Amino acid sequence: MNPSYWEKKYWLSDINFIIIGSGIVGLSTALFLKSKFPKKNIVIVEKGILPSGGSTKNAGFSCFGSLSEILSDLETHTNTEILDLVNERVIGLNLMRKTLGDDNIDYKKSGGYELFMDKESLIYDKCIENLKIINDLLSPIFKDDVYKVVSTPNCFSKLKPKCVFSQFEAQLDPGKMILSLIKLVQSKGIKLLNNINVKSYQESDNFVQIETNFIDLKCDKIVLTTNGFTNKLNKLEVAPARNQVLVTKPIKNLEINGSFHMDRGYYYFRNIDKRILIGGGRQLDFENESTTKFGTTHLIQNKLEQLLRDIILPNHDFEIENRWSGIMGVGPNKSPIISKLSERVYAGVRMGGMGIAIGFNVGKKLSEIIS
Repeated sequence: MNPSYWEKKYWLSDINFIIIGSGIVGLSTALFLKSKFPKKNIVIVEKGILPSGGSTKNAGFSCFGSLSEILSDLETHTNTEILDLVNERVIGLNLMRKTLGDDNIDYKKSGGYELFMDKESLIYDKCIENLKIINDLLSPIFKDDVYKVVSTPNCFSKLKPKCVFSQFEAQLDPGKMILSLIKLVQSKGIKLLNNINVKSYQESDNFVQIETNFIDLKCDKIVLTTNGFTNKLNKLEVAPARNQVLVTKPIKNLEINGSFHMDRGYYYFRNIDKRILIGGGRQLDFENESTTKFGTTHLIQNKLEQLLRDIILPNHDFEIENRWSGIMGVGPNKSPIISKLSERVYAGVRMGGMGIAIGFNVGKKLSEIIS
């Protein structure tokens, strides 16, 4: 399809920055860039109708890591690295709240629980042994104990899993958040083009030529915010990781309220609109879940349903309303890649499953590198 004269004139010409990917990082990068360069022409291109990665496909946890997850990360990261990671997550969440407002993301500070079943007694014991160490490590950020042992919430009274609580965790609505962010971005004069699949790009001394499924585009600089899909355009140290999710139909007399983690953060669930949303399980099949293909598998979906039946909703009948998956970007460590790759190419990728937490701060840092 050939674009019209008007389409070329107002959407496809004289572009200063093209940002590839319209998730949290892409949209926030455009927003911060526009504040630094108000007269520049900024265009975001997105291959899907909606953001293609995980920004509208996650569970909506406003979190920075459960106790067992942080302990697990300390096996491959130093104390300083963990402190920096958690601090970046807190900064990113606060920046999102400040930019969009709590009402526009449906932010609810309901707290976060980590549940430990009987078979996880060794992991729980290790967490309790290191509870004070982790709280002391994170005290410069939170000025208070982050984790504490609490009684099991009443909704789990029959199973009585052991429980660690964090007062600083919260929930938000990813769909509402992205809608608010898109609205803000477009109000600044930033253009968003959907169904534009970037196939490749070629950098020259004066511009970057981009080949797409629609039309070849030209701009001064490009920014890759493609996370788990990045290696289709540039071979960086980031790998895709599919994450599967399901949500029930409304459940009468649902008592569960808050955000819940299990098994070092590999499983998680929450209440939403009188439903239970549960996701995770990629540790059951790392090899096949390291993919950019969307879809669900019987192995993981059956496990999620089993957790619903046996642990989360043992006293309730429930029906599954919807199943889906999102694609994350992971690597050998949990630090994102925020980098100038060449004179005209930049990247903000590898969110490590923490895109909600760090996305806005990655966008801000990326805009500072570009400027």
